[in-house]
Amino acid sequence: MTQRTITRADIADSIYTELGFSHADSFKLIEQILSNIIGALEKGETVKISKFATFIPHAKRERVGRNPKTGETYAITPRTVVSFKASNTLKDALKGSEK
Repeated sequence: MTQRTITRADIADSIYTELGFSHADSFKLIEQILSNIIGALEKGETVKISKFATFIPHAKRERVGRNPKTGETYAITPRTVVSFKASNTLKDALKGSEK
């Protein structure tokens, strides 16, 4: 199976082709959607896109890490990470594509 990476340009082209928006409007639409998702996650809000997935931000506290090669310890700064939980619809669609 050949792997291909879908880019913003590919999505914009699909919107242009299937919905008839201009290329510029297609890119603006994608950027606005992504901006809304990022903004919500920055505020600590969960983003749920029905029949696709849920994005959940998690705050990680500061902790001590260790370089396994040298044994040197260092502080890992606090940060926010995002978990992705696929919907059952997405999981079912992917099960059907496994061959």
